[in-house]
Amino acid sequence: MELHGKIHTLPKYVKQFIAAFVIVLSIGYFTGLQFVRQTESDNPSGIEENYLGNEDIEEVTVMKFKKGEREMLTILHTHILSISFIFFLMGGLVALTSAPKKWKAFLMIEPFISIILTFGGIYLLWKGWLWMKWIVMISGTLMTLVFISSAGLVLYQLFQRK
Repeated sequence: MELHGKIHTLPKYVKQFIAAFVIVLSIGYFTGLQFVRQTESDNPSGIEENYLGNEDIEEVTVMKFKKGEREMLTILHTHILSISFIFFLMGGLVALTSAPKKWKAFLMIEPFISIILTFGGIYLLWKGWLWMKWIVMISGTLMTLVFISSAGLVLYQLFQRK
């Protein structure tokens, strides 16, 4: 079964359904990123503080404490499952586009690598591997760039004339 370019052959109401889904999914994704900004976890030191606390720093505006094991497992479990599902659905839509197959393969597979690096990195950071904050930052940024690229590609090709 050939999926390449099938997005162009879908009926208008299916294209509208997919567009609505991608737009609402994007709103949810970027709301999550706004939460990351609100917790000041959008930079390496903020990531470290968010999971390891800042109670040993003398002057802070918001006191943060090291997360407990149950809280960490809950965070990791929910994020890994939900973000995997987001990228599985987005990858399925990317597969239907007429973009070059190597580009589609990258957009479909890379997010799963970033999920493991981001949330595995958060766990290792919590365990004391402080340099993992950089891996978390880079992989999280790449994951977001792939999401933007995938959503943009799908939305563009939904309404492109072929």
